[in-house]
Amino acid sequence: MNRVELIGRLTRDPELRYTGSNIATTRFTLAVNRPFQGQNGEQGTDFINIVVWRKQAENVKKYCTKGSLVAVEGRIQTGSYEKDGQRVYTTDVVADSVQFLESKSQSENRLSSDNSDYSQDVTPQDFVNQEVKESDMSDEVFANFGDSVEISDDDIAF
Repeated sequence: MNRVELIGRLTRDPELRYTGSNIATTRFTLAVNRPFQGQNGEQGTDFINIVVWRKQAENVKKYCTKGSLVAVEGRIQTGSYEKDGQRVYTTDVVADSVQFLESKSQSENRLSSDNSDYSQDVTPQDFVNQEVKESDMSDEVFANFGDSVEISDDDIAF
């Protein structure tokens, strides 16, 4: 089984291109925090290359920018090519699904309140110990939490 699920932030704006057959493809790098801290107490970050195809690629280009928080589901694909007489090996995640985890207004608010210069590529340190601001959270998700739900025997699968 070859299955990958990632949550992270784009390290730069996605690049949209079209193949000779006019199929859209987008590439971007996703910064994903490691679930543990190193010996020096800092949390590491992995930078993972993502490839998206067709309509999903156009949507990523349209709605995501550097720093956007996304979830990616897909598979790992390896490859190689020759450069200057040397074999170069590649590892990418080919995305089946990219979910946008923050609204456009949240993204714009984050960019306008962030003191970093988003015209430069980010480094792993840009993603260490990020705090979730209370303004980024919504109680609407839990509005009906605890309400009873009527279920009949016909609704049960077994």
